[in-house]
Amino acid sequence: MVIRTAIPADVPVIHTLIRELAEYEKEPDQARATQNQLHEALFGERPAAFAHIAETEDGEAVGFALWFLNFSTWRGVHGIYLEDLYVRPGARGSGYGKALLTELARICVDRGYERLEWSVLNWNRPSIDFYEALGARPQDEWTVYRLTDEALTKLGRRA
Repeated sequence: MVIRTAIPADVPVIHTLIRELAEYEKEPDQARATQNQLHEALFGERPAAFAHIAETEDGEAVGFALWFLNFSTWRGVHGIYLEDLYVRPGARGSGYGKALLTELARICVDRGYERLEWSVLNWNRPSIDFYEALGARPQDEWTVYRLTDEALTKLGRRA
């Protein structure tokens, strides 16, 4: 098992894995990011996101984690927000997901970040069980809100 930082040549496989994740989450039409957008976000002049790849010993990509920095005003330090964690079905149960999360936790500890956070769909019981087995706890007192598409455009035009 190999967990490594993504490089520009990984963009096509990251794009494919994102599409697979969207299928798994029953929202294939919502995954609209292009390879060019991913390349710019991950490797452009000012990267806004970061990624790690999980590979078999023979170099086959079987999973990824895509993340970015957040900031806690209460703690006064950065944290990591995990946008996507995905391991292909045939590789699940082999430790790739745990290894990806372990690498992100290592980055947090090494850099003095105090939080590693992510969202999980309420129906995704296998993932919830996996996260809780690692010691993660749901933040039940918070509800995620999102502005997108027409609502975002409408509000943004009021400025």
